[in-house]
Amino acid sequence: MQLKPLRIAMWSGPRNISTALMRAWENRTDCAVWDEPLYGYYLKATGINHPGAAEIIAEHGSDPAEIIARCIGESPGGERIFYQKHMTVHLLEALERGWLDRLANCFLIREPEPVIASYTAVRKQATLEDTGFLQQAELFEQVVEMSGEIPPVIDSREFLLDPEAMLRALCARLGADFDPAMLSWPAGPRDSDGVWGKYWYESVWQSTGFAPYREKNLRLDVRERKIAASARPYYDLLFQNRLRP
Repeated sequence: MQLKPLRIAMWSGPRNISTALMRAWENRTDCAVWDEPLYGYYLKATGINHPGAAEIIAEHGSDPAEIIARCIGESPGGERIFYQKHMTVHLLEALERGWLDRLANCFLIREPEPVIASYTAVRKQATLEDTGFLQQAELFEQVVEMSGEIPPVIDSREFLLDPEAMLRALCARLGADFDPAMLSWPAGPRDSDGVWGKYWYESVWQSTGFAPYREKNLRLDVRERKIAASARPYYDLLFQNRLRP
């Protein structure tokens, strides 16, 4: 039975195509989006030093009860689809998770090596916890147990090799009609972007669609390679359950 509205929670780690995928859904006329609902809560609860942390907490709020109520509530403008871009690292263990069954939970994955290379280019250093792979695998297993079904898992590499086929497959799984408008969008920032966009979204702001997939020559140091090796089993768990067109 389709959730009304269709509340899509796309759970991703950092340095993925999550913002571009949010753009795709926002370009539909029947969809509202919410950029990282739990980010302010995560920063306030952990005290972690992210760029613009104080501004994010002030602008986006940090009360988990209020945030969760909005996540499982009506879409902001009464739209039929309510797409939420979530980061798995923001879903701290202290939060109860019963509310997740009110969402159509999906997972966006990317291989550990490019995630770590991209992350450290912005923040210089990463830990396994920063990458979100462990949290993503744990949440995936919780969703499977809660729903009794394998939720949609999108691998970013496979997605970028054929965005239209993957979007069609995802829409079909979610019970939403595919809209060709999802394949391109106007360049520039959006009002829906989190205030952190100025630190992280430069490439998305320049984009007008999904960039073709290109292999990259990655250079990881010894420490980063160890983190990637630790993350690999969690990535592989989700990858073997990935959605295929």
